[in-house]
Amino acid sequence: MIRLKNVSKMYPPNVVGVNGVSLHIPAGEFVSIVGQSGTGKSTLAKLMFAEERPSRGKIEIGGWDITNIANKDVPELRRQIGVVFQDFKLLPKKTVYENIAFALEVAGVAPGRIRDVVPTVLQIVNLDEKAHRYPKQLSGGEQQRVAIGRALVHSPKVLIADEPTGNLDTLNAREIINLLKKINEFGTTVVLVTHNREVVNRLKKRVVVLEDGKISSDVEEGRYKL
Repeated sequence: MIRLKNVSKMYPPNVVGVNGVSLHIPAGEFVSIVGQSGTGKSTLAKLMFAEERPSRGKIEIGGWDITNIANKDVPELRRQIGVVFQDFKLLPKKTVYENIAFALEVAGVAPGRIRDVVPTVLQIVNLDEKAHRYPKQLSGGEQQRVAIGRALVHSPKVLIADEPTGNLDTLNAREIINLLKKINEFGTTVVLVTHNREVVNRLKKRVVVLEDGKISSDVEEGRYKL
């Protein structure tokens, strides 16, 4: 599903984002990419959803070589890859329903299809009873669930979550991780980028550790030790 071959990303003047990373994530897997701040985790995530382009190496998503993807093709890629960030990026003047529907509207999806998809997504993220509330009326965990719902509207093959629990307390963080596990059980490949050792160790899933922009370990059902 996801394959990186000797991928490096350099920033001017001489800053290393990632350095010679090779990684294969099969379809349907749940992988945590972990490491201390500044080790290249977020850079690696941005390369996977084409917010950044590699300085060298090759990146394939579902057999599609996105190494030098044209800007005009990025929207199509983003329909295959859902992305969730630490900051929820919700539209404050739109309701939960409208925030999720908006992701379909900007893609030109027909209104009838939107009316079918949004309620289903709201049920998945357990927010159907709060569909008409605004972001400021929700807890941080609920806002993150809206963001996840928005990322799911195109039924993506891959969901990349970059520090999705970074702004949440322990209880809400666990709820978000349980939701990601549920989404993974539906067959979606999940890539979790985090520095949260407790979250990773509770998952008991594959753990890829980055140090200084390189993979220092890659362990099935691993634990993240500082």
